[in-house]
Amino acid sequence: MSFIALSDVALTLIALALAGSFGLLLGRVKIARVGLGIGGVLFSGLAVGHVAADWGIAFDADMLHFVREFGLILFVYTIGIQVGPSFFKSFGRDGLRLNLAAIAIVALGVAVTVAVFLLFGLDLAALVGVMSGAVTNTPGLGAATQILAETGFGDDALALTGLGYAVAYPFGIVGILLTMLALRALLRIDVSREAADWARETGAGAAALPTVDVVVTNPNLDGVALGEVPGLFDGEVVASRMMQGGEIAVPTRAARLHVGDSLHIVGPARALAAMKLLLGPEAAKPISTKGTRMSWARLVVTERKALGVRLRDLALLEGHQVTISRINRAGIELPPRADSKLAFGDIVTVVGLPDDIEAVKMRLGDERARLDQVQFEALFVGIALGILLGSVPLALPGLPAPLKLGLAGGPLVAAILLGRLGHWGPFVWFMPPVANTALREIGIVLFLAVVGITAGDRFVETLLHGPGLSWMGYGVLITLVPLVVVGLLARLVFRFNYLSLAGVLAGSMTDPPALAFAASMHAAPAASVAYVSVYPLVMFLRILAPQLMVLLLLGAGG
Repeated sequence: MSFIALSDVALTLIALALAGSFGLLLGRVKIARVGLGIGGVLFSGLAVGHVAADWGIAFDADMLHFVREFGLILFVYTIGIQVGPSFFKSFGRDGLRLNLAAIAIVALGVAVTVAVFLLFGLDLAALVGVMSGAVTNTPGLGAATQILAETGFGDDALALTGLGYAVAYPFGIVGILLTMLALRALLRIDVSREAADWARETGAGAAALPTVDVVVTNPNLDGVALGEVPGLFDGEVVASRMMQGGEIAVPTRAARLHVGDSLHIVGPARALAAMKLLLGPEAAKPISTKGTRMSWARLVVTERKALGVRLRDLALLEGHQVTISRINRAGIELPPRADSKLAFGDIVTVVGLPDDIEAVKMRLGDERARLDQVQFEALFVGIALGILLGSVPLALPGLPAPLKLGLAGGPLVAAILLGRLGHWGPFVWFMPPVANTALREIGIVLFLAVVGITAGDRFVETLLHGPGLSWMGYGVLITLVPLVVVGLLARLVFRFNYLSLAGVLAGSMTDPPALAFAASMHAAPAASVAYVSVYPLVMFLRILAPQLMVLLLLGAGG
């Protein structure tokens, strides 16, 4: 056979390539809008491993180990960079309630898993694999695999972890969809009414900031500089155009208001309503820049000297008749407060005269080509810091071994912190979305391919003649019990909007196909907003939970 002439490294690379290629094709196959997604790579890897075992083909174990760990690191690091800027914002007023529900789902899932371990005596290595598959969380599988290896489990035990994941994964995808449908039918949900309620409660929940034109009628503000108006510029509202004496002017901080002036103001809906009470009623006709020298432009922040600098310290307006009306960060428009810091890739809307806008452009950079460049020096430094962070032992009472974030948690935490930091010295932790997606996909494909290949020789035997069916049943419990219990409580007791609840359920499983299903129920972005709100924290908890559970159960057993 020609394969025999190939080196072990060459055979291993061919196996990885076949598992990745056919797995991605398998993941695209959908039945009733539901498919395996990236999980198809795992099942393709299982097939490659099974065939290789039948043909007596062996792969380079050291190389498989390296590829598995490197793929995992690349995957979790790019996730951290993606969610880092929004991670801490998810604990705001609106996100806290959603995150508490997601935390409850994660915690209840762990509790059900521990109950399965205590009641049925399931092997610990298989147990954490079943749990990760039941919640369709691949980074959790990586964390579980690593903590088992660090606590003395051998390759045979680690293969059980992959088998458990593969057995539980299919129903993990289907179970969340069934839960959404069951809650909708059982509670007689009117989706259109839920969408209308969400829009009313959130001010339509648009990513773009609303605007309004108002006429100044408050005599107390006559002669007052715009920068001294409470809540204007230094709050959540900014003025981008001003009409005085029939002429349009740039509303700088030093400009003085007079009764009868009109302002075009931008900000969150609640803040605009409060500002109307302070300034005056809505204007009869909007302030238009047509036919005037006034202009506006969207400029991209790429100049290093502008990064991390507060708007009040940037001296952006000094000598220029311009104002910044919006800051768009990762698709979300933010009000430009005085203490707002610019980050690489921000898109700022600048209003003013063309010459002044051009001068401001030089200060911000606006080199759009740089948005497509990967800062590889920052990528490698971030990964190195993450590996070091994951290696720090954290001694906790009652645990048989120190807790480590490991190669799954360390890079994730480091990336979240670095993504939130944005830049330091010559390093900029910004990654173009296309590049982030590509690196993340490569990482997870490599990881799942290795997991599948190493477990493939035992999958069919385990499923047909071993404990595979019972593992599948345990996975059903781990999937359904937390979703159904928290879903009912959130709706009946805490009055969650159904569409938001569907987003929380999908986010608690970090499951994009479930999000797509939830979003398809109505055009309102309620489900997507909730998913994004809980995703960062849930991803962190899903990676940490298997490690804590393994150490606690080992400690209890010892």
